[in-house]
Amino acid sequence: MKIDKLKQRLQKDRPASSLTINVPDDVVDDLTKVALHLGFRDYTTLVRAYIGQGLRTDLARIEATPEIVNLVSSLRRQGISEEIIATAIAEARGLMEAV
Repeated sequence: MKIDKLKQRLQKDRPASSLTINVPDDVVDDLTKVALHLGFRDYTTLVRAYIGQGLRTDLARIEATPEIVNLVSSLRRQGISEEIIATAIAEARGLMEAV
């Protein structure tokens, strides 16, 4: 991640949006248990940490492969469906067997 973007992410007063998701009660119970075990004050803080960690990982992967990003953009402009693009990317990364 570029240093300027990292500095922005560390600012406490940056604008935020509220996000609502439905999560099963047993998952919330598990999140609460893990949050307390890891020293988080509540499960929502843990969920934000999980989102941030996953987002940083995915952004780093995307930034490391700009040619893939450009290819996907080109395929979308040509009308290729998201399902076909996702299947092709997964297949190329070896995440699923060749069809």
